[in-house]
Amino acid sequence: MHRRSFITMAASTLLFHGRGVFAATPAKMTVYKDPNCGCCHEWSKAIAAAGFSVDARDTDDLAAVKARLGVPADLEGCHTAVVEEYYLEGHVPLEAIQRLLRERPPLRGLAVPGMPPGSLGMGEDPQASYDVYAIPTATRAPYLFMEVRPRKG
Repeated sequence: MHRRSFITMAASTLLFHGRGVFAATPAKMTVYKDPNCGCCHEWSKAIAAAGFSVDARDTDDLAAVKARLGVPADLEGCHTAVVEEYYLEGHVPLEAIQRLLRERPPLRGLAVPGMPPGSLGMGEDPQASYDVYAIPTATRAPYLFMEVRPRKG
């Protein structure tokens, strides 16, 4: 491989953080979680391993965080994260986060209600099936953003 090609490829790899745009630093994410919750810790670790700069903050009052951000009660999940202008509620998969930051739709955030088995941070399960909802900025109702379905193969 020619040196110039290698340097260009290496620089692109270092600067591209799965966000659909080039950036000098990874996206910063703040994760608000219960200090005793193991799955929140696992989700945060997976997000950090994907290249995000994660600031995990333990709190005994997640309800106040969710209320401040306007998370709909029926879409609440285990933990709440904030990345750029969006919130991520619950076990939102990496693919949905990357799509959100690449497309930049006019949303308040994404949500995975509850704690679906096999979702990111909840163990590996190729048969996992759950939905990711988009929460619009306007008075519109949340809608389906992404379906996670069993892998075929």
